[in-house]
Amino acid sequence: MSQIKIEEVKPSFERIGLHSHIKGLGIRDGKVQFVADGFVGQVEAREAAYYVVKMIKAGKFGGKAVLIVGPPGTGKTALAIGIARELGQDTPFVQLSGAEIYSMEIKKTEFLTRALRSAIGVRIREWRRVYEGVVKSVDYQFGRHPLNPYAQIPRGATIVLKTKDEEKRLRVSAEIAEQLIELGVEEGDVIMIDEETGRVFVQGRGEGEGGEAYDIGVKRKVEVPKGPVYKEKEITRFFTLNDLDMYQARQQGLISAMIFGFVTEEREIPNEVRKAVDEFVMKLINDGKGELVPGVLFIDDVHMLDIETWAFLSRAMESELSPIIIMATNRGITKIRGTDIESPHGVPLDMLDRLVIIRTKPYTADEVREIIKIRAREEKVNLSDDALEILTKIGTEESLRYAIQLLAPAQLRAQEVGHKEIRKEDVEYVRKLFMSVKESVQYVHEYENLFLR
Repeated sequence: MSQIKIEEVKPSFERIGLHSHIKGLGIRDGKVQFVADGFVGQVEAREAAYYVVKMIKAGKFGGKAVLIVGPPGTGKTALAIGIARELGQDTPFVQLSGAEIYSMEIKKTEFLTRALRSAIGVRIREWRRVYEGVVKSVDYQFGRHPLNPYAQIPRGATIVLKTKDEEKRLRVSAEIAEQLIELGVEEGDVIMIDEETGRVFVQGRGEGEGGEAYDIGVKRKVEVPKGPVYKEKEITRFFTLNDLDMYQARQQGLISAMIFGFVTEEREIPNEVRKAVDEFVMKLINDGKGELVPGVLFIDDVHMLDIETWAFLSRAMESELSPIIIMATNRGITKIRGTDIESPHGVPLDMLDRLVIIRTKPYTADEVREIIKIRAREEKVNLSDDALEILTKIGTEESLRYAIQLLAPAQLRAQEVGHKEIRKEDVEYVRKLFMSVKESVQYVHEYENLFLR
């Protein structure tokens, strides 16, 4: 038997997210693990977050929001992502900074409303008449392009679909033929065509059906459908409330264009549109055709929000159609923006009283060491023991973020001098090139007279 040789082709550019290693809260059998799901330490904060997740799942979190407070680099954003992961893989997660709310394009309330509604999903189930099966053959008919005599466009297609019980030969229109070409449909693909809309869905590759066989392919393998080719099938689709708002607003814009002869581009979605969408969604839910999927809206740097925004969020928390709002800040006593009033974390006291507050604490040396190990694995960096120890010391004395930021330049330095792994001297070399926050402050004080004011 000939041996099949498979070589992995690595992309030339790969970006690792700052929190791509977070998979959950690290809970096993109801107990918080010291190291699990990308988390290290912060056991008390993660346990508190776990209780928040249980309250949300039990439907006992209405009218509340979460505030995560702690020094910089103590895992506040990671905690918010962990909560979203625990709620489910398809849970919408919208992340923004308090500074993003102040836009010149739209009002603060409109920006926040879109963010809130983007964090609420709607799973719609409906029965549709569809053609479904494995593609046995597809034959396209082309014609001359009306504007370019040297180009051809599809005029239609003939496609043979087969299930385990039936085979049908179908003639389809140019619109469907164009979709088949764009989606790269070929023999052996399992597809579904919606009879009403003509939309084509590629479900995957039929197991053991037609076409050339590959050991590794992009399309996932699916079971060949049973029953007739033409059938009524329950289709599940997922939207956010903001998706439905935008669609409804465009539909109204087209109607205005037909009546008045022009289209006005509205920067803000009218309340009537959102009200109509809410009524439509509630009717779907009451009829058993839809399901609401509350997501997470994470607002970082909430100390930048002004008093008007806090009033808006306070009202939004009480709405039936509201996502889980999680906020974070690294500030202590500071002024509430737009006022001269000082308050803990820059949050009005009446709002602070309604929040579930979770605190994060500075990491210990052991926790810093484990986090650096996880980040090194995530970034595919090999560390020697002495390099790990000096990075741990830097993370403890300077900051964890600074220690993690030194991983990439230290790896490049190690490659340049021919080291197979990052050594202590590589870390010390790049540390001289890049300053920490403490060193930057010291540098400013040292040359204060030379800097412009």
